[in-house]
Amino acid sequence: MVSRLNTEWFATPLGQHLLFREQRYFDNAVSDVFGFNAVQVGLPHIDFLRNSRIPLRVSCAVQDAQVRADAMFLPFEGQSLDLLLLPHVLEYSANPHQVLREAERVLRPEGRLILAGFNPRSLWGLAHTLQGSERGYPWNGNFLNISRVKDWMVLLGMEVAAGSMCCYRPPINRESWLRRLRFMEPAGDRWWAMGGGVYFLQAIKRVHGMNVIQPQWKTPVAQRLLSPAAKVVNLKHYRTRRDR
Repeated sequence: MVSRLNTEWFATPLGQHLLFREQRYFDNAVSDVFGFNAVQVGLPHIDFLRNSRIPLRVSCAVQDAQVRADAMFLPFEGQSLDLLLLPHVLEYSANPHQVLREAERVLRPEGRLILAGFNPRSLWGLAHTLQGSERGYPWNGNFLNISRVKDWMVLLGMEVAAGSMCCYRPPINRESWLRRLRFMEPAGDRWWAMGGGVYFLQAIKRVHGMNVIQPQWKTPVAQRLLSPAAKVVNLKHYRTRRDR
């Protein structure tokens, strides 16, 4: 997933614009997640776990990472991670649904998944459609609709807990134009909420247990089996013996 090309792209004005907003989102999102083990899959040259309080933080990618592996086959035990980050992993995977299956497998119950993806229904998605892979990273990926990713999560038993978007400005790789168009960020949040170039999703792995329903006996079994007439006789007999 990591290559010299995408590392160079993040050093461009547009890449820096994207990185600034994504880093701010991940810094806020990971700060309130607690546990013992956290893993970031993809983009290991960017530390999106830097603000996490979890003691063990590991990067994982095909190359240039602490753990080398494909996102479709993570080398971690089942139910072993408290936090898993997937920054722009799904759109560059041959089988994004398998990536989410692996994420669900390695997360502990109540573990949290946080991912970022490029939004095809945005100005960034339009640039991707018009020029495609000819421009290289990030346009050579398969941009996935946010609704599709949400559906996959639900099918895997994960509850979508939060979402957000950023990068409403057109993907112009010039610093001067990016500065001029900065007004589009707050305007986009207000008027075009689903049109951000990048979306974020947070999901929690839910494991529903079995609830044992106990019978609610209001009276002893012997008393419930007696007829109303027998109950009256017993009560009179009890009062007669007591009056003696």
